[in-house]
Amino acid sequence: MSPRGPLTYIFRSGRPVLRVQLTLLYSGLFLGVLAAALFAAGVLYQHSAARAPNGASAASVGGSHAFDTGPAIIGLIAAVVAIAGAWWLAGRFLRPLRAIAATAQDISAANLNRRLHLSGPNDELTDLGRTLDDLFGRLEASFDAQRHFVANASHELRTPLAGQRTLLQVALADPDADAQSLRAVCEEALQLGGQQERLIEALLTLATSERGVERWEPVDLAEITGSVLAARQDAARHERLHIATTLNAAPTTGDPRLVASLVANLIDNALRHNVDDGHVSITTDSTPEQAVIKVSNTGPAIAGQEIERLFQPFQRTGANRVQHDGHGLGLAIVSAIAEAHAAALNAEPRPHGGLDVEVRFRKPGIASA
Repeated sequence: MSPRGPLTYIFRSGRPVLRVQLTLLYSGLFLGVLAAALFAAGVLYQHSAARAPNGASAASVGGSHAFDTGPAIIGLIAAVVAIAGAWWLAGRFLRPLRAIAATAQDISAANLNRRLHLSGPNDELTDLGRTLDDLFGRLEASFDAQRHFVANASHELRTPLAGQRTLLQVALADPDADAQSLRAVCEEALQLGGQQERLIEALLTLATSERGVERWEPVDLAEITGSVLAARQDAARHERLHIATTLNAAPTTGDPRLVASLVANLIDNALRHNVDDGHVSITTDSTPEQAVIKVSNTGPAIAGQEIERLFQPFQRTGANRVQHDGHGLGLAIVSAIAEAHAAALNAEPRPHGGLDVEVRFRKPGIASA
């Protein structure tokens, strides 16, 4: 230890460390009470000596000298004991804090599985330890989800890139390639490029929605749903899907672009994960407290335990679906946008296949429960 080690331990940033402060506080309070008691005893003693008979004056004087020496010795011993006891007591109280600080400094993104696991009486420090353990658990889950998302995103982005490269390499290596075959290759490469663009746009939408709502404006779910449906009628007819709508006014507040993305992804999910000659039902409605949109669709059977997984990024249902150009981000975007707007999201599997998804937005001025 360097010569300045003890001073560095006692003083930090020009101030005594917490243990020194607590020691001074505890011992100061004890010594203050002791000094007050000794002072009161001295006053009482002098008062008693003043009222004593004249014959007792000599003994009183001798006793006074003895009494003056006694409190000084008692005070010195009490001061030493008080400071030592206060130092030990402060260290005992601060031991959990030192454990918390050491563990927190040791935790990094690589070992977020570390926990404090404080033991002892059920007091404020153990409550703090449990709170921090819960926080570390949430951070670990968040980092794991982020790593999983990045791995899936990189895989999804590499797939169309690899397809494009293979197409171009095969076309360039073919000595008999003519204009028509090269044109076909270019069209297929453009389709793969379009898939990349849609994936990147979906990733940006997901990242934006997870960042939260930056601007709140009045929106009507019925108007937004009508606009989204108008752009998808041709695709629905092409896939022989029957769409039934009941669009009642459903005013709420939120980010118009994000709300439109939520509605679009709900409808796209219902169209994509469907069956030939299937049905899609879309309803918007309003209650005194909430604006509601509900989308139901026929489709493959979904187990109840699979519902939560479908709202995670890059999760898909089975191969029995009408369209195959999804990236597994639609319902993840819906979930993120609903959470950003503090909207209630509920999804239930339909008895004969398909999914019922309902999102409930709060009305303006209605606080969350």
